[in-house]
Amino acid sequence: MAAGEAKSVLFVCLGNICRSPIAEAVFRKLVADEKLEQKWRIDSAATSAYEIGSPPDYRGQNCMKKHGITMNHIARQITKEDFQTFDHILCMDESNLRDLNRKSNQVKDCKAKIELLGTYDPQKQLIIEDPYYGNEKDFETVYEQCLRCCKAFLEKYH
Repeated sequence: MAAGEAKSVLFVCLGNICRSPIAEAVFRKLVADEKLEQKWRIDSAATSAYEIGSPPDYRGQNCMKKHGITMNHIARQITKEDFQTFDHILCMDESNLRDLNRKSNQVKDCKAKIELLGTYDPQKQLIIEDPYYGNEKDFETVYEQCLRCCKAFLEKYH
């Protein structure tokens, strides 16, 4: 990677309304706190088409507000270009990982390193469970996991 070239990370979950926009917002804040905005391209996407065009789940938005973190995202599905242009694609569970690996096999020049965001968790919680059918507490758990993982990821790659 050339000096001064921005790094890029795409956070992915099933619908892009719960886990991945939370991870994206948390990572954006960590990057901003370190004054590294110019060095990163950050986004999130879905493996599915279920929620395209939807804002993040209101429970996730409430959770983030409580932590003073802004969320500005509209759900979108991952594209071929994402596999070709992002350095890292970080997903939430085995199902996301399977979908991403399958999709990436159809992309000729996939440059993204695809892995579970939980790989970076110092507490070794590999899977970030979908809180969609849960409650506020489940969103809080997702936030805490994303915060730990994103901090460790940023430390490794910044």
